[in-house]
Amino acid sequence: MLKHSQYWVLSTLGALCALLVLVNIVLFTSNRALQSEVNGRAQYIQQSVQLQNLYQQMVRAIADLSVRNQDEQLKAVLARQGINVTAKAAAAGSTGAPGDKPATRPRGEAHHE
Repeated sequence: MLKHSQYWVLSTLGALCALLVLVNIVLFTSNRALQSEVNGRAQYIQQSVQLQNLYQQMVRAIADLSVRNQDEQLKAVLARQGINVTAKAAAAGSTGAPGDKPATRPRGEAHHE
């Protein structure tokens, strides 16, 4: 048989172990939720990087179209996104031949979502 003091020491250790198991379960659950959030953000960043080239090509095509057609509305759309469109050839007095490409220069950071 156990002495009275041994019983209380073993009971306290058992309760402490049970408490540590519960804390471990809580930490594991919260860690898993945080890992899921980080993985979601990493996937978003990876997809954004993949689409960046497509976005750049779209902006160049819109800028080219706006210069070629002298479309101020398209230039305004780009300007609202922080992209300043200038035609280097137009500044030199060119007639806007098909080989002329507009120069695009970001005014600020554009936010894409």
